[in-house]
Amino acid sequence: MPGRKQKFLKGKPIVPRPIPKNVSVTDLVDNYFQAYNAGRLREACHLFAEKILSSDGTVGMSITGALTPAGLGGSCIVPLMKAGFIDWLVSTGANLYHDTHFAIGHSLHRGSPFADDRLLREKRIIRIYDIVFDYDVLLSTDAFYRRLFRLREFQTEMGTAELHYRLGKYVAEREKVLGIKHSGVLATAYRCGIPVYTSSPGDSSLGMNIAEVALAGYRLKLDVLLDVNETAAIVLAAKKNGGKSGVVILGGGSPKNFILQTEPQIQEVLGIKGNGHDHYLQITDARPDTGGLSGATPAEAVTWGKVDPDRLPEAVVAYVDSTIAFPILTSYVLARVKPRPLKRLYDKREALMGGLYKEYTRFKNRRSKARHA
Repeated sequence: MPGRKQKFLKGKPIVPRPIPKNVSVTDLVDNYFQAYNAGRLREACHLFAEKILSSDGTVGMSITGALTPAGLGGSCIVPLMKAGFIDWLVSTGANLYHDTHFAIGHSLHRGSPFADDRLLREKRIIRIYDIVFDYDVLLSTDAFYRRLFRLREFQTEMGTAELHYRLGKYVAEREKVLGIKHSGVLATAYRCGIPVYTSSPGDSSLGMNIAEVALAGYRLKLDVLLDVNETAAIVLAAKKNGGKSGVVILGGGSPKNFILQTEPQIQEVLGIKGNGHDHYLQITDARPDTGGLSGATPAEAVTWGKVDPDRLPEAVVAYVDSTIAFPILTSYVLARVKPRPLKRLYDKREALMGGLYKEYTRFKNRRSKARHA
């Protein structure tokens, strides 16, 4: 009986010691985030630092919610990219579009969520909860992108990773010309060779401006099916020869599904043997009981083949606002983990697709032989 008790009491004792002045983020997380969702955030920091960023791990991140207008593109995503802690990214188009405001010299401002929106509309001011900016910021960013979409190199069909890479080249050049000190997400992804995907490319101002140039007769088209196979190829290659695939999910929505559906695409649709992602970390404020994907638990994801059942005990969901948790998570792992060599997966897309096709053909032929045996 004493042995059974000890099994449940082996956790670190909770110590109500006073928090010192100027405590470091790592000390705060390790020693003062002791229970409830503070405890889950501590577990998330440890999972990211100790397991997901292991030497053989490939890390995919998905982002939803208006994170980049709040500055989290430059403050969190960019440093993680440069450190080699994000190998591929799935984002809403809106996050990429709004991050570009900073890259081309515009400013967004702290405001109030209680302003009179009728007056803001009259004054041509846009509000994202407590962020405000001039309507001309939208018009200027729209014009910037439409000029790019009309260039000869964009008059073809491509996946969203290629679209964002080509855009990143011009965003990086604009930052250089304007002397922008802190690079944005697209420019950094371009420099680091990180593929960036958008699961619903029409659902943002980027897609809206592509639609405008299509009306004007230009020939840019997005191949969303290529995105499905490219992302599956990244995960398949990550797990080859005992490697690991980890996902860090901020919020939920379509990007969450897109980053997780890579495993069902491999197993269920392409018929290639697999076990699911090895590491799962989510920060969300969505409840699981409403049935929405945003709140769906990693345990539920196991039933779809999205998460390796053997790794489920390590999965962490922290029910915290991303704007609070993400800076803490970023600071923690940057302090605890040495930078990793960049995988530059964008440069390897053709080879990765070749590997996916080879495995798909092999398993397809095996199934065909079994049916005719």
